Amino acid sequence: MKVLITGGAGFIGSHLAEEYLKNGHEVYIIDDLSTGYIENIHFLEKNEEYKKRLYFYHKSIFDEETLLNLTGTCDRVFHLAAAVGVDYILKNTLTSIERNIHGTEEVLKMCGRFKKKVLITSTSEVYGKHLHAPLVEDDNIIYGPPSKFRWSYAASKLMDEFMALGWHRQNNLSVIITRLFNTIGPRQTSSYGMVLPRFVKQALKNEPLTVYGDGNQTRTFTYVGDVVRALRKIMEQDKAVGQIFNIGGTREISILELAKLVVQVTGSKSEIKMISYDQAYTRDFEDMQRRVPSIEKIQKYIEYNPVIELEDIIKEIVQK
Repeated sequence: MKVLITGGAGFIGSHLAEEYLKNGHEVYIIDDLSTGYIENIHFLEKNEEYKKRLYFYHKSIFDEETLLNLTGTCDRVFHLAAAVGVDYILKNTLTSIERNIHGTEEVLKMCGRFKKKVLITSTSEVYGKHLHAPLVEDDNIIYGPPSKFRWSYAASKLMDEFMALGWHRQNNLSVIITRLFNTIGPRQTSSYGMVLPRFVKQALKNEPLTVYGDGNQTRTFTYVGDVVRALRKIMEQDKAVGQIFNIGGTREISILELAKLVVQVTGSKSEIKMISYDQAYTRDFEDMQRRVPSIEKIQKYIEYNPVIELEDIIKEIVQK
């Protein structure tokens, strides 16, 4: 099978590429490296077995000719290319909105042209300001005001979902949507505001771990290996077409407790420093207090049971 991964040099994209190469498939990556890193796939290019089946294109998904050729060549398309990270979104709001919405539009058009099955990766951010848990795929959406630019990312990804479902319902395109909840693991960078790699980086330098707000906001974290295996499996489920699936973990932990855990696992001498949101971000920021997924739906379609302990994931991140 030939698989196209947009944003394949990113954190999750590079792991997905490795997953397919391990299973004997050809992998085509298109990435403009705006938020991805060529280093993420260097080890794949150096692998004697993989490099014969790996093709990298340093191009934007807005390069029509390249996207046309790759979509026509491949059997499956995974659309991961997007603006990522709270820091990046707040500093590049308009660019992020345009990249997310118009980028997805271009990918769907090409997949529609060739009738190629496509998986759109969305985000847990689309749920907005819910306080209940777990979050179910058909929950209502609750956002803050447009003056808080934090919600622009969630709204743009929700529009991606609407477009994908529209292509399925109106043009019978085979589309699957996945909402990812705080995926973590090796090769994830702290450059765009990702909390765990930031904590680990600070801990290894014995610098203060900076916790934003009061630290009582909670999340679940999922090992990237579990996530990419779920993406590969759900892509092959015909009954999953036209539907939305949460992919996330089950252990709810506060950000303050996460910081304490990182200090414990790394043996760091770091202190924990509380920073207000106004200090950490612009006035356009608003946080979500809870983000815990229901994974009952996806478990009806594939074998999915993320069991790798958070402590073990942190140890692997430190080692890598």
